[in-house]
Amino acid sequence: MKKTSKFKKIYLTKAQGMTEYILIVALIALVAVGAIQIFGEKIKSKVEAVTEALG
Repeated sequence: MKKTSKFKKIYLTKAQGMTEYILIVALIALVAVGAIQIFGEKIKSKVEAVTEALG
């Protein structure tokens, strides 16, 4: 069996955590983009209606 140094184990664990964090952030970004594409026009019309009512 190949021995791994304690430093290398810590480094690999931190790298794995960072990779998981990046994947979660990317997933959230994709969901946000999808939601904006789906609901963008509805939100835009609501904001315009509020702007007209206030202005």
